[in-house]
Amino acid sequence: MPEERAGRLTLRTVVLTAAAMLAFAANSLLCRLALQQRGIDPASFASIRLVSGAITLAVIVRFRPKQSPPGHADWLAAVMLFAYVAFFSFAYLSLPAGTGALILFGAVQLTMFSVGLRSGESFEPIAWFGLALAVAGFVYLVSPGVAAPPPLGAALMAIAGVAWGVYSLRGRGVADPLAATAGNFARAAPLALGLSLLFAANAHADAAGAALAIASGALTSGIGYVIWYAALSRLSALRAATVQLSVPLIAALGGVLFLSEAITPRLAAASAAILGGIALVLTSRSQKPRP
Repeated sequence: MPEERAGRLTLRTVVLTAAAMLAFAANSLLCRLALQQRGIDPASFASIRLVSGAITLAVIVRFRPKQSPPGHADWLAAVMLFAYVAFFSFAYLSLPAGTGALILFGAVQLTMFSVGLRSGESFEPIAWFGLALAVAGFVYLVSPGVAAPPPLGAALMAIAGVAWGVYSLRGRGVADPLAATAGNFARAAPLALGLSLLFAANAHADAAGAALAIASGALTSGIGYVIWYAALSRLSALRAATVQLSVPLIAALGGVLFLSEAITPRLAAASAAILGGIALVLTSRSQKPRP
């Protein structure tokens, strides 16, 4: 039974969504660490990330017990995946982490929410309140003390956010999330290699930077996106957009645990607002447009 018609989410969907958000947050931490330490250039990071993800997913698809016929090649999804990875990497050369997260997920929310409204989805007032609460908590978490971002970096991150929003929406309703994600990575990898050739004069990578890029591609991107595609088939555009507001929060908590950053009252208050708002959206009812 379609979960959106019932208006409630099963435990499986909640677990898939939570796992995907954890993977995205971990991926953000890996990318920030590699680029901030200058252990690798952004073009090389993007290339290694996509190539390692493509290889990992190809192996999983090849050796899984049940094989399915190849689906339609979604080149738009592949281009959006490449654009997200590339613009995200270059944007973090000039943007502070908090500013980048705000721009990225702001663009994601606007993209996915706009598509949901355009497609005719209607939402209960409690869902709108939950969205507003989550957005307010998110802005409260990342805004204070952040200087005005460099125009180029802000523009690059905004493009990355739009690309990720479109890519996420392309995954809704995919019959075979694993095969679809593997195909998207395989088609996006050559685009990233072309980008590396374009910036070959500035290419560099030490062992640590390459290892972080491989982990980002094989684990938190490749496998994480498979989980996200599986969850997307059971989420409305509003729910999919709102739940992603938890990623910067999880990343901030990861910084506390792994980078010795302090826990502040502001972080605690923002956590309550974001998670509370997401809970309201996920437990509300949304109505899809009739054909």
